[in-house]
Amino acid sequence: MKKKWLIAAVVASMTITGSAGVYAGAKLEQIKAYLNHSIGLVVDGNPYWMKDGNGKTLTPITYEGLTYLPVQSVANALKVPITYDAANYKVRIGLNSAIPIATPTPTAGNGTTTPVSSNSRPVNLPQDFPIPADAVISTTLDTDIDGVKKVAFTYSTQETLDIMGFVYSEYVRIKKLDNSTQTITSTTVKITGRLSGTSPLSITGKASTARPGYNNFTITWSES
Repeated sequence: MKKKWLIAAVVASMTITGSAGVYAGAKLEQIKAYLNHSIGLVVDGNPYWMKDGNGKTLTPITYEGLTYLPVQSVANALKVPITYDAANYKVRIGLNSAIPIATPTPTAGNGTTTPVSSNSRPVNLPQDFPIPADAVISTTLDTDIDGVKKVAFTYSTQETLDIMGFVYSEYVRIKKLDNSTQTITSTTVKITGRLSGTSPLSITGKASTARPGYNNFTITWSES
């Protein structure tokens, strides 16, 4: 109980790192903050060094008189379960933190597939893959056949190519994209490679010619 109250008290002043560190549902706003190397974390009387998903040591951030800590690291220190629900843009902490998973529609054969629909997040897309809150989605492939998940879809958004390029570059960095090529400019986003060395991923983005002020992204992903 004490741990749960502590998490609830400090989560409002924490940033999210690791798998929860990449998000596009909320609007990104640039701020000027400071890495505060003078602050250390002590858990149950013992020094604790916060780490990200790659083992890199993290430093508290001070902004307008408040100190921000990475919620993933603090939750790990207190042994409280935490997940990032990318579909709903929520950080889930403590009991019942599991992310609800939609059940695909069965089809003939040895696998399952999800019907093609508009403005619906692909069921078989990794739950932590970021999609903007205003995205209008068109799914062309969303299958789970013989245990192999495959997804292909496009979406349009008013988020800029700069912001989404940053979001996706951070996502693939955290997820360790191997054999990668990346081009990220104010007019083009192109990222290809293999997540964790096994799952092919392609992300391309460019300005919409049909809808001024919107950008189109095409995503393909497969487990193998």
